[in-house]
Amino acid sequence: MAAPAIEADGLVKRFGDLEAVKGVSFEVPEGRVLGVLGPNGAGKTTAVRMLTTLLKPDGGTARVLGVDVRKDPQRVRASIGLAGQYAAVDENLTGRENLALVGKLTHLPAAEITARSDELLEQFALSHAADRVSRTYSGGMRRRLDLAAALVHRPPVLFLDEPTTGLDPQGRNDLWGVIEALVRTGTTVLLTTQYLEEADTLADNIVVIDHGSVIAEGTATELKERLGSTVVEITMRHDDDTATAVELLAPVGSASRDGKLVRISVPGGAGPSSMLESVRLLDGAHLDPATMVLREPTLDDVFLELTGRTTVDDDDGGDK
Repeated sequence: MAAPAIEADGLVKRFGDLEAVKGVSFEVPEGRVLGVLGPNGAGKTTAVRMLTTLLKPDGGTARVLGVDVRKDPQRVRASIGLAGQYAAVDENLTGRENLALVGKLTHLPAAEITARSDELLEQFALSHAADRVSRTYSGGMRRRLDLAAALVHRPPVLFLDEPTTGLDPQGRNDLWGVIEALVRTGTTVLLTTQYLEEADTLADNIVVIDHGSVIAEGTATELKERLGSTVVEITMRHDDDTATAVELLAPVGSASRDGKLVRISVPGGAGPSSMLESVRLLDGAHLDPATMVLREPTLDDVFLELTGRTTVDDDDGGDK
C-alpha cells in the first residue's frame, strides 16, 4: 500500500498554557481531498501551519510525501503549495510579476518562469489583467492569483486554508472548479473550511476538529448516516413561541433552536409520524408555525449534533 501524501500522527501544539492542538491524527492518500472542518478556534489553521513547516509541533509527528516536517522542512516546502484565506500577493506588483517572483523564490529555471506564468494566468482567467497591479484586482481575482502563485512550482501537495472565505457565491464556485481540475491531474489537497457545502462538494474524506481534537472522521455520506436521523424543521412566527415549541416538542425527538427555527432530529423512517405528532402538539398549545419541512440530514446537522454549535463562532479564540 502506498504511503499517504499527508500524515499527521498525534500532533500537539501549545501556546503558553493553551493547548491549541491536542493529539490530532489523520491521513490523506495521494490524489485525494481531505476536508478539515471546525469552527473558529478549533485548531485547523494551527494544524496546517505545522504540516507546512510554519510552526514546529510540540508533540507527535507530521510527514508530507514521507518527509518529516521537523527533520527536513526545506524538502517539505519544495513539494507543497499553500494558499490561505487572505491572499498573500504583493499589491504593488502586477499579476505576472507576482507569479514571476514566486518562480524565482522556488528556483524555477528562468526560461520556464515566463511560460509557467502565462499558463497559470490563462488557467485562472487572469490573462486580461496580467499587467495590472494586483491592488486593482477584485477579491475573487486576488484569491485566484494567490492560488496560482501556490502552484507556480507544480507542487504535488496543496494546502488550502479557508481559501474561499469572503468570496461571493460565483467566486466560490469558480474556485471549486479550479480545485476539482487540480485533483483530476493528481494533486493531493488538504482543505480547511467553515463551509459545509464546500466540504460536501470537494472532499473525499472529512475530519471534524473541535477544541483542538478530532471528534469525527469519514465521508460526507458516512457522517450523515452516523446521525441516523431525519430532520423536522419548524419555523415559528414569534421568538416567544420558539422557546415554548422547543420544550413542547422534546418528546418527539432531539430538539434545538436557532433563532425562530426549531430543528428536531428523529429516527430514520419516523419522519412522517413525527411531523404529524409535532402538528398535533403545536395545535394543542395553540401555536401556529410559519413553515414545517421534513428532510434528510445534512453536514450542518451533523456538525451541530457533534459540537453543539455551527461552524462559524463569534469568538475565534486566536486560531482557526
